[in-house]
Amino acid sequence: QVQLVESGGGLVQAGGSLRLSCTASGRAVRSVGWFRQAPGKEREFVAHIHWSGSPAYHANSVKGRFAISRDNAENSVSLQMNSLKPEDAAGYSCAIYSSGGVYDARKYWGWGKGTLVNVSS
Repeated sequence: QVQLVESGGGLVQAGGSLRLSCTASGRAVRSVGWFRQAPGKEREFVAHIHWSGSPAYHANSVKGRFAISRDNAENSVSLQMNSLKPEDAAGYSCAIYSSGGVYDARKYWGWGKGTLVNVSS
């Protein structure tokens, strides 16, 4: 049984950076995605990375500011977030991809409990 644990969230000023980590225990994970959900909003896709490290996909809203990467030796996936904006504030969660559409949260399983990101203006 695989378990995902997110870390790295916190409070940062607009324009700042954070690095989120998604660490798996139990067995090696395959392709992984990051999603976020702000209060009162639907969960939205942020980024996805194939188990080999490529390809990687990013939502248009974060492209050029966020970068997903993975360290298979550590069985972890990271999300480097730069130039953070107040609208990036949300709970960020990672999950394991199954198949059928990398942008669709319903195609993922094994969700972690998430980590909170707050961005002050």
